[in-house]
Amino acid sequence: MAINIGFVSTRFAGTDGVSLESSKWADVLQQNGHRCFWFAGEINREPEKSLLVPEAHFQHSQIQWIRQQVFGQTGRSQPVTRVIHDMRSLLKNRLHEFIRRFELDMLVAENALTIPLNVPLGLALTETIAETQIPTIAHHHDFFWERVRFAVNAIGDYIRMAFPPNLANIRHVVINSEAREQLALRTGISSGIIPNVLDFEHPPRVSTKTTRIFRESIGLEPTDRMILQPTRIVQRKGIEFAIELVRELKDSRNKLVISHEAGDEGMEYAEWLKEHAAEHGVDLRLVSIRIGDPLNCNGDEPTLCSLWDVYPYADFITYPSLYEGFGNAFLEAVYFKKPILINRYATFVRDIEPLGFDLAVMDGFLSKKTVQNVVEILDSSKRRKTMVRTNYQIAARHYSYSELRNQLSAIIKSFFGNAVEALTDNTPSRRPAGYLHIDPQVVMYTHCDRKQNRRRA
Repeated sequence: MAINIGFVSTRFAGTDGVSLESSKWADVLQQNGHRCFWFAGEINREPEKSLLVPEAHFQHSQIQWIRQQVFGQTGRSQPVTRVIHDMRSLLKNRLHEFIRRFELDMLVAENALTIPLNVPLGLALTETIAETQIPTIAHHHDFFWERVRFAVNAIGDYIRMAFPPNLANIRHVVINSEAREQLALRTGISSGIIPNVLDFEHPPRVSTKTTRIFRESIGLEPTDRMILQPTRIVQRKGIEFAIELVRELKDSRNKLVISHEAGDEGMEYAEWLKEHAAEHGVDLRLVSIRIGDPLNCNGDEPTLCSLWDVYPYADFITYPSLYEGFGNAFLEAVYFKKPILINRYATFVRDIEPLGFDLAVMDGFLSKKTVQNVVEILDSSKRRKTMVRTNYQIAARHYSYSELRNQLSAIIKSFFGNAVEALTDNTPSRRPAGYLHIDPQVVMYTHCDRKQNRRRA
C-alpha cells in the first residue's frame, strides 16, 4: 500500500539542512511508490503537490514582529498574545486544508516543532496533529535550548506545548545522540536517531555543463586551487578559520570559495568576513549565482547550479564549524571524495570521530601542526587518494540511504503495520549522457558524453 505523506516546515527551498534532508527522505519514500506533498512559506517543489502559505515562513513580517516581542523579553503583552493566536488560527485552517486536499495519511514535521522561529506554526501544527490524530514523524534538527538567542523568552508556555509536543501519535526523530539525551531529560520524550545521510550506494551524477558554469561564475583560472567552504554564511560556521588557513598556506593559487548565501541571520558577519579576508590578503570568492538542491530541481532557472556542481572541482574542503547538529557539508565532502579540514565540534567528537575517519582536524584553533597536515595533503596525491577512499567506505557503512530506509520502515510499520511494505532500494540504474560520474572506488571523474577519464591530482 502506498501512502500520501505531507512534509511541513517554514521553508523547503535552497540548501539549508532542513530542505536538503527533506529531499533525501522524499527521494527514498518516492522510490517506493509513496507520494510526497509540501506545506511551507517558501517552496521549491512541484506546484501541483504543494500548498504555499506565506505566513508559515520564518521571514514573514508578522512572524518576525512576534519574535521581536517574545525573545529577549521576560513577559508578553495581551496584544502580542492576540496576534500569535490569530496567526495560529489562520495556519491551522491551512494545515487542515493541506490534509484534506492531498488526502494525507501521515505528516513529517521538519523542524517546525523543534525551534521556535515561527511560534504560531508550531502551535497550529500541534493542535492539528492532536485534532486529526494523523500519524506524524517530528524530525528535529536543532532545539531552542541549543541557541543562545532563544534562552530569554516570554513564551515558555508555548514552548512547553509545541517545541516539541508530547502526543501519542508523534514519533520523534533527532540527528545526534546529545539531542536524544537532552530531549528525554528536558521533556521526558523518547526519540530515535536518524543521522543525516547521502546515497553512498550510488555515486553522485553531476552535469558537465553546469560544473563549468559554476567554475566560470567565480572566475577561477585553470591553475587556481579552490578551497571550498560549503556552508551558509552564519557565525557558527567559523569561516574566519578558513580565511586563516588560506593565509597560512601562503600560496597564491589558493582561492577561498563560499558556496552558500548569507542573510538568514543577517549580513553583518558576511561583511566582516570580506574585510577580514582583505586585511589578511586572502582571495575570497562569494558565489554570485543561486545554488539549488541537487535532489530537487523544480521551478529553478535553466542555468541554476545545484550543490552537486560545486564540489567536483574543489581541491580541499574547509569545515571549521563551532557547532553543528550533524554536519551535511562533512558528508558531502566525503561523498565527492574530497579531503577536509574539520573543527572538532561536539557532535563530531561524540558521534562521528569514533568511526575512524581520516581527516585534518583542529580543536578550536588552527595550529601549525594542522596547517602542515593540510600542506601535506594538498601536495601528495597518494595521501589524498588513500584518505578519501577510506572515508567513503566508512560513510557508506554508517550514513547511507540504507540506514534511512531501515529507520523509516520501522517507524511507518509502527503506524500502519504490515499494510505498508518495508522500503527498498529502487534507485534507477541507467546513467544519462552528459553527466559527470564519480566512481566510488577510485578518485576519477568519467565524462559520460565524451567517454574519457580525467584524473585529478
